[in-house]
Amino acid sequence: MITALLVANRGEIACRIFRTCRDLGISTVAVYSDADADALHVREADTAVRLPGAAASDTYLRGDLVVAAALAAGADAVHPGYGFLSENAGFARAVQDAGLVWVGPPVKAVELMASKTRAKELMAAAEVPLLAPVDPGRATAGDLPLLLKAAAGGGGRGMRIVRELSALSAELTAASAEAASAFGDGEVFAEPYVERGRHVEVQVMADGQGTVWALGTRDCSLQRRHQKVIEEAPAPGLDDALRQRLHDAAVAAAQAVGYRGAGTVEFLVSAEGHPYFLEMNTRLQVEHPVTEAVFGLDLVALQLRVAEGGSLPAATPPPASGHAVEARLYAEDPARDWQPQTGTLLTLDVPDGPGIRLDTGYTGGDTVGVHYDPMLAKVIAHAPTRAEAVRLLARALERARIHGPVTNRELLVRSLRHPDFVAARLDTGFYDRHLAALTGTGAYGEGSGGGDAARQLAATAAALAAASAVRSVTGPARPLTGPARFGAWRNLPSQPQTRSYRAATAEPDGPVYEIAYRTGRGSTPAPETGERVVAVGPGAVTLETGGVTRHFTVTVHRELTYVDTTSGSYTFTALPRFTDPAERAEPGSLLAPMPGTVVRVADGLAPGTTVEAGQPLIWLEAMKMEHRVLAPASGTLTALHAAPGLQVEVGALLAVVQDATAEAPAHQEETTS
Repeated sequence: MITALLVANRGEIACRIFRTCRDLGISTVAVYSDADADALHVREADTAVRLPGAAASDTYLRGDLVVAAALAAGADAVHPGYGFLSENAGFARAVQDAGLVWVGPPVKAVELMASKTRAKELMAAAEVPLLAPVDPGRATAGDLPLLLKAAAGGGGRGMRIVRELSALSAELTAASAEAASAFGDGEVFAEPYVERGRHVEVQVMADGQGTVWALGTRDCSLQRRHQKVIEEAPAPGLDDALRQRLHDAAVAAAQAVGYRGAGTVEFLVSAEGHPYFLEMNTRLQVEHPVTEAVFGLDLVALQLRVAEGGSLPAATPPPASGHAVEARLYAEDPARDWQPQTGTLLTLDVPDGPGIRLDTGYTGGDTVGVHYDPMLAKVIAHAPTRAEAVRLLARALERARIHGPVTNRELLVRSLRHPDFVAARLDTGFYDRHLAALTGTGAYGEGSGGGDAARQLAATAAALAAASAVRSVTGPARPLTGPARFGAWRNLPSQPQTRSYRAATAEPDGPVYEIAYRTGRGSTPAPETGERVVAVGPGAVTLETGGVTRHFTVTVHRELTYVDTTSGSYTFTALPRFTDPAERAEPGSLLAPMPGTVVRVADGLAPGTTVEAGQPLIWLEAMKMEHRVLAPASGTLTALHAAPGLQVEVGALLAVVQDATAEAPAHQEETTS
């Protein structure tokens, strides 16, 4: 029996595993990097062991340190979670060699499935349908488009779509470099890219007595940069024959490697309904909660049971019930190329209730750093039907109070309500087609209630709350901070006072709202636009307009004001606002869009180099994702301040490009003199 479990991971998955351990009476051990010293998973564990350093390569990816931590803390078992060392056969072997229980599949199964190229060979022998690989050195135009994939990894790292032969060599180099950085293995392979394919997977659970469960299907087609965003179970729209074929193939894959524990067999399903094996993840998946909801199981509890040598409760899995949908809440800005965001997560409050589950590694006040994946939480909804589950999830996200770094919350709500998603017209190109519409003007960042009128009303609530905060301050010696310092009470009821707010939107400069209101001695501030103030206070405002009463919760954090309603959330900056670093930079400056590490600089790039508009010049890595910094215009590189390995803060000057059109007058003058 396992008595103490170390989770070789962090964040949400560590907290989720700890929850099951508490239910089973198992004590818990966390490991943490210096960057995670105050993280939620550390606070929730019974015991915690420090791994010195901040980078994953120095901490969570150091299997020797993790094993030593388990022994030092008196743990008798190790659960790897997902990511990091979860599919590292060497780590699994080291855990067992240390006399600890490995809560995962047999080492041999991990080894066989660790390389996607070897896994495909094995699956072909087991007659599992798959896409034939393409030799990049012999690829022709007829093989296009191609998908390049890292043989040793997942999560979208080292993955590229190639649509032109001329780009194949450069993309191979880039994919290999990213794979080597992420997984320590630069092997990359190519296979046909299936347009409008669906990502469908089967959860398997196997014990050591030969029983293998196929726990239904999941659809994970909504992805950004080959990383999943919204998942659901069961995968909608599959006929019984295809569903059974996927189940049979998944069981065959597990049996072919003598699998034990929880695993996932992933398939690509073409628009014509043909399934192709992609890979087998020899670990727990991020999206496992939707399967748990539909089957009424705790997969972590089953993992622990099997690791202790126990068998599955029955020869066949329990019957499925209802539909579940999961959305991954990220600290990122979808409107700006999915840039990860950092800073203090001031508030994270997702309304609970029947059918809603929240898995998170953060609470209000925690810091979102630069070293790890930017996922804040997973929100899961379960209901009798797909339509009900989708509606429930969208509403829970819409009503959530999330203050701090920009998140993808609004994108999630709009995705769940998009006609194609509602109708289950799903494929991996969803965001390629719809992202601009989902994040453009009139959409992203404006609250799900949408529209300028709704945002104007939210700004009005912000102004009235600020005015109320001023009036609540008594005594001349008490200082005012934040937005409340603008527009103090005046004994001139005939003169309106004003407050100005700039809305945070997808555009660099959102619209400005100037709110005029009147306040007399002892009276309630009243807006000039005619809304009736039902109630007002520093943190809550109720307005009636057009016969409809609406409630607003107003929260001020320094210069930012957050207004939450039951139909959406709005973020405003009380003017005057702080100057953006880009506004102080000289023309042509390339500024770091986020904190991160420079991992590559374009070959031959140096001052004096001629560059083309849109040409990738510098590659930054932040939060497990790689981001390209492009030339803003065609011209000449006049300064280069970036080099591989350099860590930069947001707004740091990386390079300067002199626009060719700006060079022309000086060049013309020189030739005519």
